[in-house]
Amino acid sequence: MRPSGTLGRLAIAIAVVACRDPRARGRTDVDAAPSAVSTSASTSASASASATLAADVISSASPTWTAREAGPPPTTTDGVDGAALRARTRDRLAMDASPVTVLQGEGPFELGRRICEAKVPRVAAATPVLIKPNLGGFEWFKDPKANGGDDGLRGRITQPEFVRGIIRCLKARGHAAITVAEGWGATHADFVRLARASGYDAMTHEEGVRLVAMDDDGVFDVEGDRPGKPLVVRGMEATHVPTLLLPKILAEHLDHGLFISAPKLKAHRFGVVSIAIKGMQGTVMLSDARPYFHQKWRTHRELGPALEKGKAGEPDARRAYVASLEVFAERMTDVLEIAAPHVVLAEGAPAMGGDGFGAQWPMTERVAVGGTNPVLVDRVGAELLGLWDSAALERELPGHRTSPLVEVAARRLGVAIARPSVDGAGAALLSERRPANLVGMAGFEIHEEGAGGYRTARAAALGDRAVEVDGKPDDPAWASAPRVAWDTDFAGRPTGTETAARFLWSKDALYILWELSGAGLDNSDRTRSTTEDRDALHEEDCVEMFLAPDPRARDRYFEVEVGPFGHFLDLAVSARKGDAGWSSKPTIATTRDAGGHRAVLEVALRAPDVLKALVPGARLPLGLFRMEGRAARRYLAWSPARTKTPDFHVPAAFGTLLIER
Repeated sequence: MRPSGTLGRLAIAIAVVACRDPRARGRTDVDAAPSAVSTSASTSASASASATLAADVISSASPTWTAREAGPPPTTTDGVDGAALRARTRDRLAMDASPVTVLQGEGPFELGRRICEAKVPRVAAATPVLIKPNLGGFEWFKDPKANGGDDGLRGRITQPEFVRGIIRCLKARGHAAITVAEGWGATHADFVRLARASGYDAMTHEEGVRLVAMDDDGVFDVEGDRPGKPLVVRGMEATHVPTLLLPKILAEHLDHGLFISAPKLKAHRFGVVSIAIKGMQGTVMLSDARPYFHQKWRTHRELGPALEKGKAGEPDARRAYVASLEVFAERMTDVLEIAAPHVVLAEGAPAMGGDGFGAQWPMTERVAVGGTNPVLVDRVGAELLGLWDSAALERELPGHRTSPLVEVAARRLGVAIARPSVDGAGAALLSERRPANLVGMAGFEIHEEGAGGYRTARAAALGDRAVEVDGKPDDPAWASAPRVAWDTDFAGRPTGTETAARFLWSKDALYILWELSGAGLDNSDRTRSTTEDRDALHEEDCVEMFLAPDPRARDRYFEVEVGPFGHFLDLAVSARKGDAGWSSKPTIATTRDAGGHRAVLEVALRAPDVLKALVPGARLPLGLFRMEGRAARRYLAWSPARTKTPDFHVPAAFGTLLIER
């Protein structure tokens, strides 16, 4: 259900670094906040109870736009008092040392509902609510069938089920005027496509809430309540964003509503982390040129020249890169001062290391992080991502041991970030240092190991030792190979059936030792040959290893299946299409203990393209799986994709095989 109105056009253009995420803040005095918006328009979140149309994925905009139709500049008659908003935000955040809550262990819907219950202040049911997910920060659209199940959005944007959980929480409190809104930067047709591909169009339609875009240039929104209309922000002359404009719908909710930021918890190639502060980029419009929403790039305009210095090998390139990030942090803090969310509810189901786009290292835990102070939420989120007090980060960004976005915002807003209060069952995750996985734009990568965080297996160097492939784990070399073990199924549920694997490598082979507990040993066709590929081996008991030789192309990997009696199938997979003509050049030996329900599978792979990938220090995407049993079939996964039905071919969920030096 949506408010009545004309389905219009929204024009938005892609920013150079398009990645939105979160925004956040929380307070209990929402209704008592002083007015900072001098407009008499009624809030655009007030939905008509009689509305019957589908979710409004646009801002009731006019059908067409060209560069010549720039439109009138925003007027000061219905602008925003920037000084009042800044004063309110500074006072609120400087005093807000309330705990950041970390929840763990459930799917996105339940995490969204529970973190909302825990952190969203209770206000009058009539209060309009604006929820801003991270919807625009993705890697453009991909055909999942041609990209190994990757649609370009998964792992980059806030999952719609997380936002649904928030909506259900708010409805239970009696809230009816709920709007989901995001600012992006593309054409209207692309925004509609994004809303549909992401699932937000269907979700908001099912929930009867409005989905709108906050982007507008003063021309598109000429009908209805014009939620994307840009308002002048007065009093910004001395800031780093003197030309900042504020979307009308956001200004109204800051003035007399409740603004919830619902970002994706992830690492980011430029901002280091993308949570609440970085997510404010989605709200930015600047009056430097038209269309106003297409000027988001100006907040990081020094980045391009800094990257060019790096390409040219200039000695001051890294210094210029760090300086561009520092001034970006200053600008985003200016934006935060104006438009700080009342609450931040960040989705980490899973949280994502990497670069925020195609380089993805999903964390093993499913978490939600919430709080009323966006700076503190970012601080705790950075620690969960392993990017707080990081010596590795300081080596790459001299002078910074966490994201400059967090450091600058904390300094300017007077927020103490050294030891924030953290509660919730997930707080225990911070009892040990978290490992970081960050791929930066300046040509550096940080990959760490540690308790929790990321699934990492290690292949020990064989050196001058030898391994006899005989199906027995008694070669001394195996004692030096770290063991990884799991009993989880494809959805991440414990099963009690343990599988373990170890890895060794040399210039001549990659060795894998599988040790299976709870093996029935009765679901194998022993009449079939063990000297050639065994079709449909996945229908019997077997283990599977997926290994991508290039971390930049996770959807291109080798698949090697092995059964407890030595049957095998190997193929090269690209975008979910298998090439059975590829051979891993395997040597396989197995032993079994029927009484103990155990089996050992020892494998050596000698394919040239596998050996080529075995470079010391390389981190190769790795999936480890097992299928066991007949009627009570178990689909076990070391790094579960947590799909609704068994699906191992989800490269974004792979762990990592570290080739040790």
